[in-house]
Amino acid sequence: MSLPYFIAADPAAGVLGGAEGRHAVTVKRIAPGERIMLVDGHGTAAEILVREVRGKDHLSGDVVRVAEVAQPRPRVTVVQAIPKADRAELAVDLAVQGGADAIVPWISQRTIARWPADKQGKQVAKWQSAAREAAKQSRRAWVPEVSAPVTTNQVRELIAGRQALVLHEDAATPLRDVEFADELFLLVGPEGGIGADELDSLGAQAVKLGPEVLRTASAAFAALCAIGALSGRW
Repeated sequence: MSLPYFIAADPAAGVLGGAEGRHAVTVKRIAPGERIMLVDGHGTAAEILVREVRGKDHLSGDVVRVAEVAQPRPRVTVVQAIPKADRAELAVDLAVQGGADAIVPWISQRTIARWPADKQGKQVAKWQSAAREAAKQSRRAWVPEVSAPVTTNQVRELIAGRQALVLHEDAATPLRDVEFADELFLLVGPEGGIGADELDSLGAQAVKLGPEVLRTASAAFAALCAIGALSGRW
């Protein structure tokens, strides 16, 4: 069984405190003699043999090994149309499990869920928290970045000159026929789909994932798994 992962600013120091330390000590009940992995979310991972647990939120131990984990290629940024509230964090969780390197919330033309300007920071923080937890659960040394939400016009500017694939049920090109660049954007539309005008305005290549129509919360996960297998990323 793989070791439990926790996020620390300096994994090589062999010390864990704060909220992550509290989770390790009081929830996971990590005890002296156990081994854990500390990661910084940017590719550094350290295996720690726990020697001391102090209070409810602090542990420390010996550094067994430190590794620098290369970021997978191609690097995939998921541009996710914001799902309804009950599916939003699920979409993030699944995307991170599938291997997303960055996630951009997208307010598409048919997006039902809207984030008022005064609540955008709170919603982004929720997505960031979901990404962190999913990264730990998935044993990832890299925690995906979550950016501020963007409109369709901003998406067009973001992907200009870069490889961008948009999942669409009417696309003629299957994902398996795509030659992947070193960095790409994967666009996932809302539950109501992407309208023809919006699709044309984006300037992204429409691709078909398969015969089934997936929900917006699971589409990125399925596509990332396919990209992982087709590109040699896995």
